[in-house]
Amino acid sequence: MDIKELSLKEKIRLLMGETAWSTDDLDGKIYRVYVSDATVGLRTLVDKSVWDGEIKPAIAYPSGQMMGNTWNPELIRKMGNAIANDCIENGIDIILGPGLNIKRLPTCGRNFEYISEDPYLTGVLGREYIKGVQEKHVGTCMKHYCANSSEFSRKWASMDIDERTLREIYLEGFRIAAEAKPWSVMCSYNLVNGKRMSEHKKLYNVLRDEFGFDGVIVSDWEAVKDSHESIKAGLALEMPNDRAHQDALFELADKGEIDVEAVDARAEEMLRFIEKCESEKKLAKTDMTLDERRSVALELAREGMVLLKNTDGVLPIKSGSTACVTGAPSFKYYYGGGSSEVTPEIEFIHLNDELNARGIKSTWSESIWEQKGEQTHVGNVGEALRCGAMADITVLTVGDPHTCEGESFDRQKIRLSAEEETVIHDLARVSKKIVVCVYAGAAIDMSNWIDEVDAVVWAGYGGQYSNRVLAEILTGEVNPSGRLSETFPLELSDVPAVKAYADSTVMLYQEGLNVGYRYFDSFGKGMLFPFGYGLSYSEFEYSNLSVTPDGDGFDVSFDIKNVSGVDGCETAQVYVGELTHKVYRPLKELKGFSKVLVKAGETRNVHIRLDRHAFEYYSVSDDAWCVTPGVFEISVGRNVYDIELEERIEVK
Repeated sequence: MDIKELSLKEKIRLLMGETAWSTDDLDGKIYRVYVSDATVGLRTLVDKSVWDGEIKPAIAYPSGQMMGNTWNPELIRKMGNAIANDCIENGIDIILGPGLNIKRLPTCGRNFEYISEDPYLTGVLGREYIKGVQEKHVGTCMKHYCANSSEFSRKWASMDIDERTLREIYLEGFRIAAEAKPWSVMCSYNLVNGKRMSEHKKLYNVLRDEFGFDGVIVSDWEAVKDSHESIKAGLALEMPNDRAHQDALFELADKGEIDVEAVDARAEEMLRFIEKCESEKKLAKTDMTLDERRSVALELAREGMVLLKNTDGVLPIKSGSTACVTGAPSFKYYYGGGSSEVTPEIEFIHLNDELNARGIKSTWSESIWEQKGEQTHVGNVGEALRCGAMADITVLTVGDPHTCEGESFDRQKIRLSAEEETVIHDLARVSKKIVVCVYAGAAIDMSNWIDEVDAVVWAGYGGQYSNRVLAEILTGEVNPSGRLSETFPLELSDVPAVKAYADSTVMLYQEGLNVGYRYFDSFGKGMLFPFGYGLSYSEFEYSNLSVTPDGDGFDVSFDIKNVSGVDGCETAQVYVGELTHKVYRPLKELKGFSKVLVKAGETRNVHIRLDRHAFEYYSVSDDAWCVTPGVFEISVGRNVYDIELEERIEVK
């Protein structure tokens, strides 16, 4: 359709959703685009015309944090393929994801939706997710652009960030992911440096002029407070329909006071977007069966769970052993709350049943029954103590349900409830061996009890197959290969952002570049678990590092040998640090990684390319990315602290 065929009021209608989940079809003149939350599975309403209501059951995939823990771009692309198939079956044109915000604070209520504290890992996995969805002719909407790192007063608080930090930390993941050409981008609720993101022309220009984004900018739901200013800034689609806002625009049009040029520009963008959705839908066909998509959810959970502690090889549990299983997540589905909630399409899987099915003589006992925010319902712990004292091993499940981590509120703490910690202490005292399995979407302070237990498994929010996969890992059917995509501090007060200035309307990002491991590593601060950390039932050795020029970058080559008798995956991580810097640089930063399967006794050669951008910093004085000629250290390791190989190079 030619924009000239539309009246001014029809153009205005085009710039606002007709319902909570669809665009305006102008009374049948044009195609209606349907959108859906789908970050960790399709959240589609039975009645798409209402804001909230009955949700159709769907495959519940692992959360964004678990996606990050896989460190597996190919698997994330496959996840995108699977979710696209879910969308095609349900008539969805655009999924509202992936979530690419940086985990500045462990307390952010939506951290479980986001991939990492690191922009490089976030960007690479986000890019593959977008590719995976869009190659199946379904569009994505990467979000929330930008700096939505807290849920506190999210519609009104200003995130005050210096230009370099904004570029290197909070925009970088979006820059990398934008290489996959997402069809749309969702603005965040918050303000950045005093300007509401729905009206932030400067950052929209960065998105388009520098990142090459050519789709439409969509508001988060009810993020727009001034429709006219948002249109002039570059926002093309306000969601959902707001009758008062639309009437105000009509009134401006009637008075001749509306910016017609801006309306035309946004309407043109919307027409191209709608036409793209319509033409792509004609090509969209399901090419994965339901079971094939379920297998992707399984694979993601298997690679996203992380073995954090395993004293004296207590895991895997030997076949024929007796076990006592207890704790709420063993019999209750744990997930993050808010717009990413998914109703699983299969019945809940009980951990006790899964262990028994794998040759463990397991008995379930009552202890922690339920947790709702700060309220914890404790059951008959005495029964669990008797069971745990007699079993070969106690498997205690704990963590945060959706009442503790969710959209529109932040966590008040990062420790488990006092009641859960008490149960851990008591069971650790009587059990012969004890493994604690933690179900949560963000870092947990375990310092009060971790020394008392034999093993810890990060179960996270693993989706509908959480307990099946946990049983596979506990029994050795699956060799754990997940690696943490965020730093776990010893306590919340160790995180510098927690100490930064904040009041009811402003959050000052005064820690600058020192987010996550960049702070802990650069300042030698102790932590519970470092970024990139995770154990395996295999053992690996690194050798033969070589860093050679390759065009405008470098090729990093090294060997990984599996010196154990168990096949396993190792995630090799490459960090870059500038030794001769003239501006502040963190000690080292992730710039490459590779997850490789290495069979028992086998040696694999790994190549990771570092392009020139891997050595750049953002110069505020030059308004550009720059490299300072000098000496850089290339570090290869298992995680940011456990570095196995190092080599210094000169970059000109």
